Amino acid sequence: MEFKISKELVQELELLIQTKNDQQLEVLLNDMHHADIAEVLDELDFDEATYIFKVLDSDKTAEILLELEDDLRENILKRLSPKEIAEELDELETNDAADIIAELSQDIKAEVISELQDVEHAKDIVDLLRYAEDTAGGIMHKELVKVNENWNVLTCIKEMRIQAENISRVHSIYVVDDEDRLKGRLSLKDLLTTSSRTPINDVYIRKLNYVNIDTEDVEVARIMQKYDLEAIPVVDELGRLVGRITIDDIVDVIKDEADEDYQLAAGISQDVEADDSILEHTKARLPWLVLALLGGFISVKVLGLFEGAMIEHGKLFFFTPLIAAMAGNVGVQSSAIIVQGLANNTLSGSLFNRLIKEVSLSLLNGLILATILFAGSHFLLDVEIIIGVIVTVALISVIIIASLIGTFIPLLLDKFGIDPALATGPFITTSNDICGILIYFSIAKMILGF
Repeated sequence: MEFKISKELVQELELLIQTKNDQQLEVLLNDMHHADIAEVLDELDFDEATYIFKVLDSDKTAEILLELEDDLRENILKRLSPKEIAEELDELETNDAADIIAELSQDIKAEVISELQDVEHAKDIVDLLRYAEDTAGGIMHKELVKVNENWNVLTCIKEMRIQAENISRVHSIYVVDDEDRLKGRLSLKDLLTTSSRTPINDVYIRKLNYVNIDTEDVEVARIMQKYDLEAIPVVDELGRLVGRITIDDIVDVIKDEADEDYQLAAGISQDVEADDSILEHTKARLPWLVLALLGGFISVKVLGLFEGAMIEHGKLFFFTPLIAAMAGNVGVQSSAIIVQGLANNTLSGSLFNRLIKEVSLSLLNGLILATILFAGSHFLLDVEIIIGVIVTVALISVIIIASLIGTFIPLLLDKFGIDPALATGPFITTSNDICGILIYFSIAKMILGF
């Protein structure tokens, strides 16, 4: 059953904190999952959350620390000494510990590292801090199980028992040579069903997927998704096994990438949360709103070019919002499909074939919509047939042009290394609005001759 925070639970916790009933606090919280406790702490103020954090054991609070909202985690870390922070990190796997240390100031970071009890653990954390956070090296775990290709099955089992003590989950058993270069992986089934004297070199699987330390995290996610992997090994420039990436790390990458693309599509240029300050939200939203405003000025200027039509053919202007809206909507639909294909690496065929497909699709959609529009304008709005013809011809033209823009722009952005998700936001909507209005009145001018 999914955990739900109740008002009664929060009140009970606040009372236990006020009365300093630490024993009852532990009893109440110890049976709860660390993610649920983090959710509860987010409902309390900083002092109360910090109090609970110090009451619970570090093996529990270490996992809670990872689940907290960024602001709360930052405030709790500020109230802990370097020694207390180190105690939390000693309970975490290397990549999680490195993520938390990366959030600290340089002075505190050095003190925390010096307080870590496990020297090897500290070395691994420092090693991970060298890598960019959006690369395979930045998200990998150093904890893994590896065996030497020259061992036999019995030796492997003995060594695996020792290595597995420090690992929460064993997804794969990797095989390396004497220089620690990755050679393959070992099937647990083969290990259990093979004679204990059998050399590992005779049974391990030589073909496996792996990534380099500088592979982008989104590319790692794509590979793991394509091949349905729960974990993937990471090698350095010499092919040596240096870590592994597990599916839970990739879920975080996919979520972050989806959040970023969603915000870009909505015209938000920076990563912001709902609880961020008004200033941060303004900085993230204002640039695209200014762009939309400039686009509006251009639209007004375009309409001004056809001022004469307003006097002679006033009904043309009634359809301006419709044409602009359809242009924007079609452009967003086309760009969304292309952006999705680029993100999932599922686009195939040449650009020419892609454009031909979009033109064909747009022509079909345009004809259907134009028929509906012509019938509606004539029978419901009592518009002259010549105006109806202009509007329907313009609608078909606008839909085709907007779909081509929506297809071409994200491909162009991707080619120049710019996130194509930008093409699904106000940029594509504004540009298609302007093009739609210009096309509409240009067609009207050609037919009516104003």
